[in-house]
Amino acid sequence: MSGPTIVLITGANTGIGYQTALQLPLFHNDTYKIFTKSELEPLVVDLEDDESIKRAHEEVDRKVEKLDVLVNNAGVLLDSQAKTQNLSTRQLFLQTFNTNVFGVQVLTETFIPLLLKSTSPRLLFLGTSMSSLTVSENPNPYFNHPPPAGWPKENSDFWAHKSSKLALMMIMRDWSKNLKNDNVKVWGINPGLVATNLGGSKEFLKSIGAGDPAVSGRLIRDVIEGERDGYVGKLIATEDDYFGSVVPW
Repeated sequence: MSGPTIVLITGANTGIGYQTALQLPLFHNDTYKIFTKSELEPLVVDLEDDESIKRAHEEVDRKVEKLDVLVNNAGVLLDSQAKTQNLSTRQLFLQTFNTNVFGVQVLTETFIPLLLKSTSPRLLFLGTSMSSLTVSENPNPYFNHPPPAGWPKENSDFWAHKSSKLALMMIMRDWSKNLKNDNVKVWGINPGLVATNLGGSKEFLKSIGAGDPAVSGRLIRDVIEGERDGYVGKLIATEDDYFGSVVPW
């Protein structure tokens, strides 16, 4: 009998990460209706602190000695809060990239040795369809609507967030290539527009059509359970996503 599947979800205290954690305690087989209970255990890690990442790795290594799934979910979306937090453009981009790109890369690199001890390792990166170059040419999505003429422009179209996720998807592609011969399956996850505290205001997100983050959690669960193995190395979404189950690049 195989041992338990060890899953590490960053940013699981809220939003999509939290909803993913709620989905995982019951791994199920729809054919036989078998349900296996899992255990949830907290882990403290700060993506902006390399020592915190190192300590988290040491704790996981000490307790379980391997990792089957790493879900890089934690991130920031500061664009809509930049003005209220008095962030300069430089501060906005530096803080966004420090967490969404640099921190994710350091954490992934740190945990790879544990992932390689798994017999079926999986590595996930939370992206967004807003960062797709193909999608950026589509005039229909709300985030591609040009603002009125004049200056200044309202800083509400997620420039820092989108560009950081574009960088992260290149990192995802490189990990997919570099770990191919290690049999590590790698994906980008497009969670869709969902109402979380990530952007600072659930009400604003709902006003532009944000949905339930539980849907994103189910997508991630499906990937962990092997239902999206045909789309390794791609940015995938729910079947009914606006852009389809695979986001074009």
